[in-house]
Amino acid sequence: MILKSNGKEIATDVDFACTLLSQARGLMFSRRIPEDYALVFVMKKVQKVSLHMLFVNYPIDVIYLDEQKKVVKTDSLKPWIGGSSSGKKIKYVIETSHGKNHRTGIKTGDVLKFENKCQ
Repeated sequence: MILKSNGKEIATDVDFACTLLSQARGLMFSRRIPEDYALVFVMKKVQKVSLHMLFVNYPIDVIYLDEQKKVVKTDSLKPWIGGSSSGKKIKYVIETSHGKNHRTGIKTGDVLKFENKCQ
């Protein structure tokens, strides 16, 4: 489960991409994701990250987090042609359903709570 610091649920169905292969695959080839789903990428080290939407045929929202799970950037990506960059060094990336950032009021500076399943 992923929560905002105020206890508001972001996602209840959460998967983790811990390996380079699972991170490269991401949401590619999936048909769609449920409203309560999130895929958390856990980087091996703090680094700048770029994402692409090749082979993802639906829009998604993205949340970039630092080591303290503080939101450093949010973005919405279009199917197939979308791309995004963290801009800063980050530790986590969360991909979730389109519009989730707006619906839950996620903004830069928020702190999210979740257990890192990659450790």
